[in-house]
Amino acid sequence: MKHLLITGFEPFGGESINPSWEAVQRLPDEIGCWQLHKTRLPVVYGEACAAALLAAKACSAHAVLCVGQAGGRAKVTPEMVAINLRYASIPDNAGSQPKDEPIAANAPAAYFSTLPVRNMVQAMGDKGAVSYTAGTFVCNDLLYGLLHNGLNAGFIHVPFLPEQAREGVPSMPLEDIVECLTKGIQAME
Repeated sequence: MKHLLITGFEPFGGESINPSWEAVQRLPDEIGCWQLHKTRLPVVYGEACAAALLAAKACSAHAVLCVGQAGGRAKVTPEMVAINLRYASIPDNAGSQPKDEPIAANAPAAYFSTLPVRNMVQAMGDKGAVSYTAGTFVCNDLLYGLLHNGLNAGFIHVPFLPEQAREGVPSMPLEDIVECLTKGIQAME
C-alpha cells in the first residue's frame, strides 16, 4: 500500500468546528491503494506547513492531501494552484494578519497541484468542482509550502456544514463531504 497523509484544520474565525477535520477523521484508514495517516493542523501561517512536513516524513508519505474549510462555497473543490502570497482578511489563530507578503522569498509565483485534480473532480460528480485559487490564507500557505518543499501534494476545500451556515450561505452535509473525499482519493490511484 501507498501512504497518504491527509490533513484537516482546527476551527478558526470564531467557529466551534471545522468541517475539514470533521470529515478527515471519519474517513476509513484505507481507501483503494492508500493507507491514510490523519493529522489535524493549526490555522497558523508557517506552523501548518511545518507540522504537515513533519507528519509526511514520519509516515513516509507518497502523497499529501490537505483539506480545509471554505465558507461560502457550495461544492467540494480541489485546488489547481497555490500562489506565493500571504494576505489575511482575518487573523490566523496566533493573531498574525499578513498583508501582501511572500511565502518564500525569491521563489516561483505559483505551483500547480501535483495530484490529478480533474480526475478527482470528475469522480466527485456534481458535488465537486475545480477551483483555481486556494486563496491567500493558511490553506494556500500550506499548499504552497508543501509544493515548494518538493512534496507530491494537493488541497481540497470543503463547504460549511449545515450547522455552521448562515441564511443564504451554502453548506453540505458531512456524509456528502466524506463521500466526495473518498471518491477523490480513489481517483488518485
